[in-house]
Amino acid sequence: MKKKVIVIGGGFAGVQLIKTLDESLFEVLLIDKINHHQFQPLFYQVATSQLEPASISFPLRNIFKRKPNIQIRLTEVLSIRQEHNEIETTIGTFNYDYLIIAIGCKTNFFGNEEISKHAFTLKTTYDAISIRNHIIENFETIISANAEDKEELQNLVIVGAGPTGVELAGAFAEIKNHILPKDYPNIDFSQFKITLIEGSKHTLNNMSMLAKTASQRYLEKMGVHILTQTFVKKYDGHILELSTGQTMRSTTVIWAAGVIGNTLKGLPEESLAPGNRIKVNRFNQVNGTQNIFAIGDIACMETPKYPKGHPQVANVAINQAKNLASNLKRSLKGVKGKEFEYLDLGSMATIGRNKAVVDLPFFKFKGYFAWLIWMFLHLMLILSVRNKLIIFINWAWAYLTKDTSLRLILKQNKGN
Repeated sequence: MKKKVIVIGGGFAGVQLIKTLDESLFEVLLIDKINHHQFQPLFYQVATSQLEPASISFPLRNIFKRKPNIQIRLTEVLSIRQEHNEIETTIGTFNYDYLIIAIGCKTNFFGNEEISKHAFTLKTTYDAISIRNHIIENFETIISANAEDKEELQNLVIVGAGPTGVELAGAFAEIKNHILPKDYPNIDFSQFKITLIEGSKHTLNNMSMLAKTASQRYLEKMGVHILTQTFVKKYDGHILELSTGQTMRSTTVIWAAGVIGNTLKGLPEESLAPGNRIKVNRFNQVNGTQNIFAIGDIACMETPKYPKGHPQVANVAINQAKNLASNLKRSLKGVKGKEFEYLDLGSMATIGRNKAVVDLPFFKFKGYFAWLIWMFLHLMLILSVRNKLIIFINWAWAYLTKDTSLRLILKQNKGN
């Protein structure tokens, strides 16, 4: 008889685990609050009108349409009942033999509720569409705004200079310089200011010194104003107060300054790690449990190489999922599982056209070749051939013309 596996979360980890599980041995129930897998590394391109949302969003039922052993439910998990091997959701309870938690992370505002109310985040496809709508609406408003209102409309602030913040800043700088002036010839874009705020000393602070210095130099040449060793203390939707005492007027603040794990009720206290991550052993088994596992960004696995847990990146999630799927099959056959060991193949970030940085274990480089590598590897991670082609055509067209035609405001007209 097949074992029942419940997977909570349809991100990189959850999808990879289900695709790798032996369908002759396991019945799978996938639970998520949304009906599609989201390719988070390219959210910034949706937010800056370079890609359509459908290009990087993949319906879960379509992904698994050829796997009859998989069921999908759109619901929210309320709690885990370990003693009964079941989970409680908003549509009822479900039993499991194995429970896999792959719920990922959300934006970390570090306890500042005022900022969370007014700043934009970039953790979902919907977030990316909201940013795109807001930016385009801002320019429609600028055309007829008075001088006093224009100041805050023309200040775009990005908080956090990790890969997401750097890629956003570079993409906005490019559309400011090459695309938006064609749409709005009556707006003085020299007054449109892009500011990137970072608490540490450098942009891309977790990468090599070459990546740090190159990314900052690229962004500054593109016109991005960078403030390092600076923190945001307050933001009320109009005025930003910084740790330096400086204030800025802006209606657009995008928060990319960190993440914190999503939470689930019912896990043992000894399994909770800083940042709401879940402590697991080398087999991704949750501490204090027998048949509950956590993979991906939410999992905190301490190893000699990573004493504070692995980096929260897609490659870790994918490889943990593959290893766990293999271990679950081994366990049914009475074979000892294989400990997870992460082979770090490097990290990368793109800053704009012909500009990227790549850190490989033994080689670090920047520029045009790094940009090509970045594009190729991200295309390979896209799930469907159709979407690979669509994204490639969009990128090729944008490269040749320095333009896109995706600047649509998609929202409900309240008058209808």
